[in-house]
Amino acid sequence: MTRAEEIERHQPVRGPRVKKGLVIVNTGDGKGKTTAAMGVLFRAWGRDMRVVMLQFIKHTTARFGEQRAAKKIGVDILAYGDGFTWRSKDMDRTQEMARIQWNVAKEKIASGLYDVVILDEFTYPMHYGWIPVAEVLEVLKARNPDLHVIITGRSAPPELVEYADLVTEMRAIKHPYQEGIKAQPGIEF
Repeated sequence: MTRAEEIERHQPVRGPRVKKGLVIVNTGDGKGKTTAAMGVLFRAWGRDMRVVMLQFIKHTTARFGEQRAAKKIGVDILAYGDGFTWRSKDMDRTQEMARIQWNVAKEKIASGLYDVVILDEFTYPMHYGWIPVAEVLEVLKARNPDLHVIITGRSAPPELVEYADLVTEMRAIKHPYQEGIKAQPGIEF
């Protein structure tokens, strides 16, 4: 088989390229969901596209590496949460923070100011029932047809997976945590 035939077999799309805003979901129990979304954020920014990332769950005061890098280049990453949900001391407040961040996300999606909107760790509020999946799908369906939306997190709801244009499941095979190795700066945060 020639190289051209091999490419054709794996990429059978023919005809003109269609410009369409995609809904992309990075889910699964493996590492790399946010990292993949950040790769798109920087790729899009490098093409002069307008990008924003809203982080759910991650602590409002956190200053992870991605937040530091984004600040240096003038990209907004807006974190609003109180950390890992399973460690919450006030679950009502944790849920309310997710709903407040969802309201901000809806405004960003509807604003027309962005080409890419990333909703990091957003599957959790849907999975826990804090934000109705049906409402999320309504917002996604009503968005500007050129707007790309990326959603990350474990346990993506089946309805979201069905609606999305691209779904990637990160699967854990081996992780240093299993050997007692702590999170590493620049790798996990």
